[in-house]
Amino acid sequence: MSTTPEHDQKIAKLTFASVYPHYVKKVETKGRTVQELHEVIEWLTGFDEKKVQQLIDQKVTFEEFFKQANLNPNAELITGTICGYRIEEIQTPLTKQTRYLDKLVDELAKGKKMEKILRNEK
Repeated sequence: MSTTPEHDQKIAKLTFASVYPHYVKKVETKGRTVQELHEVIEWLTGFDEKKVQQLIDQKVTFEEFFKQANLNPNAELITGTICGYRIEEIQTPLTKQTRYLDKLVDELAKGKKMEKILRNEK
């Protein structure tokens, strides 16, 4: 299923600060840690914990968040369905990148091993 322009625009304007607490709650409720969440965010974006906090404080949109990110070259290995969309079929780069992050957080919450989440070859 392809995303609509309205859906893509909604994601672009959403602030990272508004979604971040939901990521934290989701992983902590499932017994994972904020440190693990930050490891996942850093792997995908290159942002360390200090930078993540700075972006939260600045209330950047996902559009600005991913403009500043240095996306991991292995991000394209993230596949599957999230929020009813098959990631590999999403055409809009920003929406795809946001869904990459959603998928990683989801995998973390589901108890996947960190090596699998971070797409390490082992």
